[in-house]
Amino acid sequence: MSLAERVARLEALEAIRQLKHRYLNACDLKQVEAIRACFAEGEILIDYGPLGCFRERDSFVALYQQLACNERVIDLHHGANPEIELCGADQAEGRWALYYFNLDAVSGATRQLGGCYEDRYRCIDGHWRIVETRFRGHCTVLGRSLEAGV
Repeated sequence: MSLAERVARLEALEAIRQLKHRYLNACDLKQVEAIRACFAEGEILIDYGPLGCFRERDSFVALYQQLACNERVIDLHHGANPEIELCGADQAEGRWALYYFNLDAVSGATRQLGGCYEDRYRCIDGHWRIVETRFRGHCTVLGRSLEAGV
């Protein structure tokens, strides 16, 4: 593999890492348009199990807005342990561990979730986008904050 090919590979891997982190951060910050931009236009697959299965990004974004875009919902998404494999110059697959924490700031109800994303990515017009993502949870812990109303 030439130096130029090795550099291109490293740049692609970093761009995919940045894409996934941008998605997780946008979910926490409730940046709807940034979330939408992480996914390719047209037919894709977003399979979040009990939350639903979506064949294009706008129906997923609409559900996200309904469930998360209010002041009482505080979310923290932490993606870790990425395993990313390039499957050509413009396609890749990845697996990410997720730790998710959710707080209802009014009631104090909390939920912690651990699980795994299985993703597919495509480079479209020079930008990596998610074209398929499946999330499967491993465990859920429900609780209550001692500082409700924070």
